[in-house]
Amino acid sequence: MSAKYTNQYGTIVIDNEVISRISGLAATDCFGIVGMAAKNVKDGFVQLLKRESITKGIRLEFVGDALHIDFHIIVEYGTNISTIAEVLVSNVKYCVEEFVGVPVEKINIFVEDVRVDA
Repeated sequence: MSAKYTNQYGTIVIDNEVISRISGLAATDCFGIVGMAAKNVKDGFVQLLKRESITKGIRLEFVGDALHIDFHIIVEYGTNISTIAEVLVSNVKYCVEEFVGVPVEKINIFVEDVRVDA
């Protein structure tokens, strides 16, 4: 289901891909997040997604009028994961509610990998 608004001028439909992209860009702007992750089902390896395919690490679900978002992220070694999670939730919730106008009810964060810069 996409976000849909109707007024006297017509209907506005915001595709899930747009909401995912806004969420992903808001998440990757947070300090300590290297990027979004995609898990290869065949062999179980986690892959860092490029910026153009950022939405593959995000899953959206509409529950009534509210939105639930799942993030699969890769974090930077040496950062506090709970702090990263708090900042991510705050930033994504603000951006999605401000830009799209859909209330975000729940954000689940799955840390898939830790990146160590050599």
